[in-house]
Amino acid sequence: MALLDWRSPEHFDHNGDKPSVLCDKPTPLRSDRGKPVHKVCAEEWIDTHTVKEDGR
Repeated sequence: MALLDWRSPEHFDHNGDKPSVLCDKPTPLRSDRGKPVHKVCAEEWIDTHTVKEDGR
């Protein structure tokens, strides 16, 4: 499972919550690209969309 380190302040938007790009629930968290997304949703997305060693 992917574990993201979002302890830096750039991952928190003090301007308020916005709907997550993955689940539409509100979040103050932002991805490295500034998109609103929950950390656990981003980690799950990475796991789902990363090709494993066996090619799946």
